[in-house]
Amino acid sequence: MQVNTTRGFLWSDVETRTLLNIWGEQDIQAALDGNFRNSFVYRDVSRRLGATGFERTPEQCRVRIKSLKRQYLLAKEGNLRNNGQYHKICKFYDTMERILSNRPALDPQEFIDSVAGGEEAGEGLEEEDAQDAQDAYSESTGECPYPAETEVKLEYPTIPIPIPVKVTVGINSTSVRPHNSSQLASNLSARIPKRPRKRRSNFPMEKLMEQFLEQSVHAEDNFYRMEEQRLQAEDTRRETEHTRELHMLQMLGQMFSSISSTRAGSAAEPPKTAPPDRAPVFSSASPSCKQGQSGHFRRPSAQTDCCAPKSQLLNPDPQAIVFERYYSSGSTSHRGMDEDFLSLVKSIVPPLTSKKHKGQDGRIGIIGGCQDYTGAPYFAAISALKAGADLSHVFCTKDAATVIKSFSPELIVHPVLDSPNAVEEIDKWLPRLHALVVGPGLGREDSLLKTAKEVIEKSKTRDIPIIIDADGLWLVTQQPSVIHGYHKGILTPNFMEFTRLYEALHHEPMDTSDRQRSVTQLSVAMGNITMVLKGEQDLITDGGKVITCSVEGSGRRCGGQGDVLSGSLGVFAHWAHAASAAGVGRSANPSMVAAFGACSLTRQCNNQAFQRHGRSTTTTDMIQEIGSAFKKLFES
Repeated sequence: MQVNTTRGFLWSDVETRTLLNIWGEQDIQAALDGNFRNSFVYRDVSRRLGATGFERTPEQCRVRIKSLKRQYLLAKEGNLRNNGQYHKICKFYDTMERILSNRPALDPQEFIDSVAGGEEAGEGLEEEDAQDAQDAYSESTGECPYPAETEVKLEYPTIPIPIPVKVTVGINSTSVRPHNSSQLASNLSARIPKRPRKRRSNFPMEKLMEQFLEQSVHAEDNFYRMEEQRLQAEDTRRETEHTRELHMLQMLGQMFSSISSTRAGSAAEPPKTAPPDRAPVFSSASPSCKQGQSGHFRRPSAQTDCCAPKSQLLNPDPQAIVFERYYSSGSTSHRGMDEDFLSLVKSIVPPLTSKKHKGQDGRIGIIGGCQDYTGAPYFAAISALKAGADLSHVFCTKDAATVIKSFSPELIVHPVLDSPNAVEEIDKWLPRLHALVVGPGLGREDSLLKTAKEVIEKSKTRDIPIIIDADGLWLVTQQPSVIHGYHKGILTPNFMEFTRLYEALHHEPMDTSDRQRSVTQLSVAMGNITMVLKGEQDLITDGGKVITCSVEGSGRRCGGQGDVLSGSLGVFAHWAHAASAAGVGRSANPSMVAAFGACSLTRQCNNQAFQRHGRSTTTTDMIQEIGSAFKKLFES
């Protein structure tokens, strides 16, 4: 049993009488009668006792009152049995009698049970064992007859209570009083079940804390074990997916090899029905072709293909074979088309070697950024860097430069777009740039649009790819000649921008039921410039062919996704035209290959970010996925 630190304090007679006077006040007794939880009552008693000059805690007051009540009950019972001799035990008997005489009388049987079981009969106080009797005696006499560790057991004789018993004999019933009161008490106790003794649980705080820590460690171990299992399952899934992709690439390579060997073998044999200098070539599709059949193949004639080198006809480019697989049949699935074009994009991605120098893989310029729009040029420039460019330059207005520069230290920011000699300042950097992106955050001020137009004209003379997006498309809508017929120009409108540009050139509403035909017509009207119509499936065309990028994206649309596309498209355009100049994939339009690569990367980033963030996906989340998406699409 725990030792109560509030016991063992001696009370003087004056202090005890003061305590009883306070405890016997009418409001204190009323509060004790009406509440089972009476800790606040003894706090009030302690406060009033302290006001008289005696400092005692509420617990000490409560223990002292309990001890006095027990002494009073024992003394009162002794008076009944021993003619007042037991009155000497309680020296405050008269005071207690005056206070408790107005309280409800105790049930004698309850008193017997409480004494026998070590319980107290009181106003809802905490039940105590026989140790309270020892404490009561010690506090009243000021002595400590037993050591603190010795458990004292007090036994009291049962109190005989005479109870009349009615015995019915025949018709007359008489009341018979038993002669032996002790026998009656024993019979009564035998009939009344004895209440079990209530034991207080001794649960130290250290043991509770130890159990809590053990449970916490166990829960943490379970969490780490489940997390490890989840990571292992994720690794297994990725390895399986990687193996499947490698298998598909191997099958594709074997197919290319077999087709090349078959054509080479057939060209070496003597011709029987056809001349040996025939090879499949492309022909432009008319704008009136059916939806889903944007191109076809034909055999060359002597008039059209007599100038082609014989070695090229006998050994066709594998990239041309990829185009033949799609354009020779209008029923080819989007999945097969995507895989074929992804292989073309992989062929233009420059390898990472230690022999390269800074800027060799791309220096991209962004024309845009004003006071109202600072995020768009940042998204485009940082996407170019994340996709693989070495340097990104942002040419913006003076009041937007500080904001854009604060987004990332990797960007080179030039606050010259609104200066009087803006064109001259930008022209000094054009020889160092490999591609130009015009429009993200440009705004529609006349002075800024005029500067952008002159920069486009100077960039065309240097024969570098130009990607026009956002407010740059507003400039093209007002003045289509600024980019008309430029073979390295790429427009990336969304549906609203495309509709506005189509109606400005054709002066009639667009037919929304056949978007492939509409995008082809607009590209032809713009001089067969490469056009990317963004939507549920991105449509890419150069006026002769239409390809669809159906890489899975998501339903989440937020501001800045088009800037990710335009920035990464600047890098892919540089790579594609550089590869074409080196003789890689000459049969394919480099701008269309670049557009397909950028669209695939943007949609894959959107899908991966949506898998992580769901409805809360933003463009910043997409930018964080560029590295892993690029590796999954083009480096696996």
